[in-house]
Amino acid sequence: MQPHENQIILTIDIGGSHIKAILLNTNGKPISGYEKINTPQPAAPNEVIAAISQLIQPFQGFNKVSAGFPGYVRDGIVYTAPNLGSENWKEINFAAQLSQALGKPAKVVNDADLQGLGIANGKGLEMIVTLGTGFGTALVYNGSLLPHLEIAHHPITKKKTYDEYIGEKAMEEIGEEKWNIRLQKVLAILKTVFNYDRLYISGGNAKKISFTLDNNISLSSNKEGIKGGAKLWL
Repeated sequence: MQPHENQIILTIDIGGSHIKAILLNTNGKPISGYEKINTPQPAAPNEVIAAISQLIQPFQGFNKVSAGFPGYVRDGIVYTAPNLGSENWKEINFAAQLSQALGKPAKVVNDADLQGLGIANGKGLEMIVTLGTGFGTALVYNGSLLPHLEIAHHPITKKKTYDEYIGEKAMEEIGEEKWNIRLQKVLAILKTVFNYDRLYISGGNAKKISFTLDNNISLSSNKEGIKGGAKLWL
């Protein structure tokens, strides 16, 4: 095994629409281009691994693998995958499958948790929200990742979870103007419940926010968040 400081981490971000990958050094600095591919449909484990194998063909020389997954993950085992089809992802040891397929040690965490590690500055209680196919959240306290909470699947109305209320499908159904009104309601709830020091908003739909954010809320890109893949191995 090479010394840690000389290692290269392949970092993968699995989303409902796309799978993205990049090579990072141990400081989280990109040392390759940022590649992406459409998420396969259906997105069962074998199909996702086949897509990843195709995506990373240009990448050589990596020593470890980090992956962010859109569902509930504990110790590399996937328990739910709401935006990929949970029926195919019940207690799937995806870290082990990924390691076997790519021939390198692999770690898998929730995709928002991976983003959180990459974006957070390590000061106080920081919350990360991802606005994409679904609604993801992560909490980081003084630089340490806290246990993952599937806030996306908590009800916000009598009939809708956060995922259903402000996810991609909701935006398509109600339009961006009403979606922004809903998002303001969600942010007000998060502010009251979590009392975070700073909130970061990431994900493909973050750019569609049309209202003024509080001073302790900022926008971040997925490319910033993917740097969390290096921090998983520290």
